[in-house]
Amino acid sequence: RRLNPDKNAVTCIRGCYVNEKREIVSAFNRPLISLPQEEMEKYLALLRRSLTGIPGKNLIEIEFRPDQVMDGEQHHLLSAMRNTQLKVEEGVQAFYQKVIDSLEMEGNYLLLLASDAYDVPFHPKDEMKVDDASEEVFNYFLCCVCPVKDSKVELGYFPGENEFHSRAGQVVAPPELGFLFPAFDGRAANLYNALFYSKKADQIHQEFIDAVFHTEPPMSAAEQKEAFQSALREGLGDACTVEVVQAIHERLL
Repeated sequence: RRLNPDKNAVTCIRGCYVNEKREIVSAFNRPLISLPQEEMEKYLALLRRSLTGIPGKNLIEIEFRPDQVMDGEQHHLLSAMRNTQLKVEEGVQAFYQKVIDSLEMEGNYLLLLASDAYDVPFHPKDEMKVDDASEEVFNYFLCCVCPVKDSKVELGYFPGENEFHSRAGQVVAPPELGFLFPAFDGRAANLYNALFYSKKADQIHQEFIDAVFHTEPPMSAAEQKEAFQSALREGLGDACTVEVVQAIHERLL
C-alpha cells in the first residue's frame, strides 16, 4: 500500500541497465515527482513486487551479526546508502559494481533503487491510530533486479508519420530478486535485518546474498523440506512410511 503515487515519499528513482557482458549500458537518477504519471506507476509497481510473496519462501529475513553492524563493510555500505537517501554517487556506484560482479543472471537486467521515508502513525494506549501524528520516521531503501527482455514485433502507430509500422523493443520484466533495508519490525527500523525477495523460492541467488550481505540466509522452503524429510528417513529408518509422514505432517499443522 505504501508504494502508490499518492502515499509514498520516494525522493529519487535511480538505477542502471546492465547488458549480458556485465557492462553498464546506461544509468539514471531522477526525482520520482518529475516522472510522468504512467512511468511513475510502472516504477512503483516493480518496487512493490519486490515486497510480495510468502514469508519464509519468497521473502527471507537476512540477519546481520552484531560485529557486521558495528564494523562490517557490507552493512556500512548499505547504511550509508540509506542515510544519504542514495544521493552519494560513490556509494551507489560501489553498490552497482558489487552486484554486477557477483550476480549470475542470463541476459540483460535493470538494477533499480529507490529511497523512501515513512512517518509511522502514532498508536496511543487506547489502540486508536492517529494518522496525522508520527512517533518515528522509518528511512529505508529498496533494491530490485529486473530482467530486460525483447518484446514481440508488433504493429505500432507512429503519430509523426500518421502511419502504422512494425516495431519491437525491450521490456522490463517483474523483479527476479530484491531487498528492503533495513527491515521494518515492531513498527521501527531493524538495522540487524534486511528483507530479501526471490521470485523463485528454490533459486535465491546465494552469490548475490554473499556479496551484498556477506551472511548466511535461512534455508529456502525447498531446502527445509528436503532437510526435514532426510531427518525423518534417518530417524525412523524402515518405519518411515507414507502413513507415518502424513501423520507427522498433520500434527505439525
